[in-house]
Amino acid sequence: MSTDKRLPTLPEVLFVLVGFVLIMFLFVVQFGIPIQLALLTIWFMIMLVGLRIGYTYLEMQQGILKGITDGLEAVLILISVGALIGTWIAGGIVPTIIYYGLSIINPNIFLLTTFIICAITSIATGTSFGSAGTAGIAMMGIGISFGFPVPLVAGAVISGCYVGDKLSPLSDTTVMTASLSKVNLIEHIKSMLYVSTPAFLIAGTLFLITGFFFHDSSGSVGQAEETMVSLNNFFNIDWYMLIPAVMVIILLALKNPSIPVILFGALLGSIWAFLFQDVALLDAVNSLYSGNAIESGVAFIDNLLNRGGIVFMLDVIVLILFALGVGGLMEKIGILRVICIKMLTWANDAGKTTLTTILAGFFGNFFGGAAYVSLITASKITEENYDRLNIDRRVLSRNTEAGGTVTTPMVPWSDGGVFMAATLGVSTMAYLPFLWFNFLVVAISIMYGFTNTFIWYTKPQDKDVKSVPEMKENVN
Repeated sequence: MSTDKRLPTLPEVLFVLVGFVLIMFLFVVQFGIPIQLALLTIWFMIMLVGLRIGYTYLEMQQGILKGITDGLEAVLILISVGALIGTWIAGGIVPTIIYYGLSIINPNIFLLTTFIICAITSIATGTSFGSAGTAGIAMMGIGISFGFPVPLVAGAVISGCYVGDKLSPLSDTTVMTASLSKVNLIEHIKSMLYVSTPAFLIAGTLFLITGFFFHDSSGSVGQAEETMVSLNNFFNIDWYMLIPAVMVIILLALKNPSIPVILFGALLGSIWAFLFQDVALLDAVNSLYSGNAIESGVAFIDNLLNRGGIVFMLDVIVLILFALGVGGLMEKIGILRVICIKMLTWANDAGKTTLTTILAGFFGNFFGGAAYVSLITASKITEENYDRLNIDRRVLSRNTEAGGTVTTPMVPWSDGGVFMAATLGVSTMAYLPFLWFNFLVVAISIMYGFTNTFIWYTKPQDKDVKSVPEMKENVN
């Protein structure tokens, strides 16, 4: 076979994109086949195009492995958070948070409270996954007890969690975006405040108003009391149950690496289960892997608290590995590059450039399955346009987060979408309409671009603004 390679043509790219959507629809919606098998099938569809344009199987396998390798940190965090969820439920930490929450939170402002608590937790810890797996699960239990629709509560949880994932200097996506865009980390965070502050205030107002309309005061009091009684019967509820949560938040806030800190928190959960919840030592240790199992007699409590453990994340991990492989393949044979080059030929002002960056980030999530992929596609492929138009790279980094980070939980097979759905027990399509902070960040970013608001320019450079990257037929 000839070693000459070329970029895929537009019809070949469309074949992959249309085929991707069609396979997803047939497998998942029409026939109910697991999404993991749909993604595996897509591997071979992309390989057909790769063989056609000159790539060998081994070369494409390298692309798959690189895509998976780039996202392995997310997999390790998933494993760690899975262990944490299992032991924090078995150790009474999550049940205690739910119990105290039902005691002190006013149901009328519950949604706003959820949004703010998850935002504070994610800013302090720098992890949306860890925040959803701890504070998020607790707020889900409180919200269900108060009678709120489950998808709405999940929307408030996820919206809050992505405030910190986007803004915290401890967040891996924040640090990665600043690095990819060649922007100082603090300057990057400052630039995002112009978007995140109004998005936070508007989303908070919406959650506050919605709380008054959706709260069923007649039915929530009895259900909340029933929940508290059930939790008190099955768990030792006391203030010292919260010590592991406080320790983990402090350690993460002190900029310690997230994976060992989360695993340390999981170990504390096992110790608490043995010391304070009358769980046998082997069962307490096993909760790290198998999660928690109780029969309280209250259906939604059992559904909420019978989860966690490393095994709880295995399906999620397989899905993410296959999705990362898709992203690696599409990057290897040039499909993502062709898509973005086509967009760049159209982007000749700040508004269009902003839109192309956000679309490139979303495509990275949609076709690459991970925030890491989306941040690369959004920043590295569109950065040349910002330089050509003399737009400050702080705008690039800000738009990269808007297109990459906050759109991750919107895609059912991305790492964020899969994790949030599995952890909170709500499908991505169910909670999607309530991701108000995420949608507002995207909308405000686009509005700023087309109105030239908070768009900063560098000194004029000697470049032809109308020039665009050439699409060469032969590639290495």
